[in-house]
Amino acid sequence: MERKITLMAIAFGVTAVIFGAFGAHALKKVLTPDALVSFETGVRYQLYHALFLLYIATTSLVDDARKKQIFSMTLFGVLFFSGSIYLLTTSALSGTDFTPIGLVTPLGGALLISAWITLFIGVYKKKAE
Repeated sequence: MERKITLMAIAFGVTAVIFGAFGAHALKKVLTPDALVSFETGVRYQLYHALFLLYIATTSLVDDARKKQIFSMTLFGVLFFSGSIYLLTTSALSGTDFTPIGLVTPLGGALLISAWITLFIGVYKKKAE
């Protein structure tokens, strides 16, 4: 499980850096300032959760079953939260209306929050044992 989580953390980290550079250079010229700020929010949360997954992969404070839960919530949370933000902010460039996809943004945020809460519960229970 640790290898799988680490690989996803690396993939999230690499793509966050790529998207961040893309936003800072290529998109800066074509997006509105508000859209660029939103895009950067997606990048920032993706990078935060890449680091979060690296921690999850290496900690002994939560068991493997809980790591699996946290991994799934974080994976789908980043895809829904950051992914929907990327699509929504660049929809004018692609000519595609991604507005309906905006419904998954809060779901992604809720999954990310749930992952952190699950980590808290896991660490708390480990300490109590």
